[in-house]
Amino acid sequence: MSGNGNAGNAAATAQEENGSKMKVIRVGTRKSQLARIQTDSVVAMLKALYPGLQFEIIAMSTTGDKILDTALSKIGEKSLFTKELEYALEKNEVDLVVHSLKDLPTVLPPAFTIGAICKRENPCDAVVFHPKFVGKTLETLPEKSTVGTSSLRRAAQLQRKFPHLEFKSIRGNLNTRLRKLDEQHEFSAIILAVAGLQRMGWQNRVGQILHPEECMYAVGQGALAVEVRAKDQDILDLVGVLHDPETLLRCIAERAFLRHLEGGCSVPVAVHTVIKDGQLYLTGGVWSLDGSDSMQETMQATIHVPTQYDHGPEDDPQLVGITARNIPRGAQLAAENLGISLASLLLNKGAKNILDVARQLNDVH
Repeated sequence: MSGNGNAGNAAATAQEENGSKMKVIRVGTRKSQLARIQTDSVVAMLKALYPGLQFEIIAMSTTGDKILDTALSKIGEKSLFTKELEYALEKNEVDLVVHSLKDLPTVLPPAFTIGAICKRENPCDAVVFHPKFVGKTLETLPEKSTVGTSSLRRAAQLQRKFPHLEFKSIRGNLNTRLRKLDEQHEFSAIILAVAGLQRMGWQNRVGQILHPEECMYAVGQGALAVEVRAKDQDILDLVGVLHDPETLLRCIAERAFLRHLEGGCSVPVAVHTVIKDGQLYLTGGVWSLDGSDSMQETMQATIHVPTQYDHGPEDDPQLVGITARNIPRGAQLAAENLGISLASLLLNKGAKNILDVARQLNDVH
C-alpha cells in the first residue's frame, strides 16, 4: 500500500508553514503505560513519514483513569477515556490524540473526527491465569473459580459457555490488573485484550486466546485511532496516510452496527469481521447480562479494498465519526450499510428487548 504521495503533500504543507503551529505537532494521550506505548508507536510512524516535523507528547488523566472502584458499565458516561483529551483538542492545547478505537463512542462531538485508523492487531481476548493455574484453560479451571473482567460483553459470553465459573468486575490499567491477579487470591484468571498484552510485551502471560466462536470481540478492538479537530485540514492530511484500508472498512461496519443498535459499554454487544475474496463478513451478537439469552447473525457485502490510496469524497465525509478522504467512498458506504443492515436484522428479531432488559438490570445492580 502506498500513501507516499499524500504524505509528501502534507509534509510540504507543513514545511511551508515554517515557524507556525505545524512545526511542532502536539500529541495528546492518557498517562497509562499502555497508552504511552500506543501513542509512541503512532508518533514513530508519523516521524518516518515526516522526518522534518517535531512531535511533542502531552499525557493527561481521564475520568475513566480516576474512577477505579466502579464497573465501567455503571458510570454511565460514554466518553470515559476521551473527554479530557477532547477538551485539550478543543482548546488547541494538542493537535491530535491517540486512542484505542474501542474507547471512542460511535457518535463523536461535532468538532472532532477520527482522522486515521491504524492497522489492526489481533482483536481477540486472552485469558491470563493466576500462577497456580498456569497450564489450565477456562474449561479446566476448578468449579466456582472467579474470573475477572471489566467487560459485560466478555462476562455474558463466557458465563454462557463456562457456567461452572463466576465472573467479577476488575478495574485498573493492565499493570494494576495483573498485580491484583498475581498478588491477591481473589481471581483464578482475568480476561484482557490480546493486543494490549502484545503491545506491553507480555505475550508470555497469555494462557489461552479466545477465538470468536468462544468470545466475539468489542467493536474496534485491537485498532488504534487518531482523533483530530474536524476542520483542521492540515492535520487531517497529515494523519490520513496512516489509515489501513482493510481495518478501516471492518471498523466502519462494526461501528455502524453498534450505533444502529444504540449499544455501548452498558450492554453486551460483540462483533467479528473478516474480509475474504472481495467480501466483508460481519457477525454481530447481543446477550443478556448473564448470557442466558442471546442472538447473533452474520451478513456479508461485496467490498473493494483499495491496494493504494485513492481519491475519496471532498464533501463532509464522516461516517460513524471517521474521516477517510483517501479511501473510496463506495467501499466506506458498503461497510456502513452492512453494519446497519445487520443491526436492523437483529432488532427485527427481538434484540431490542434483550438490550433493554440488560440496560435495566445493569442500572439496578
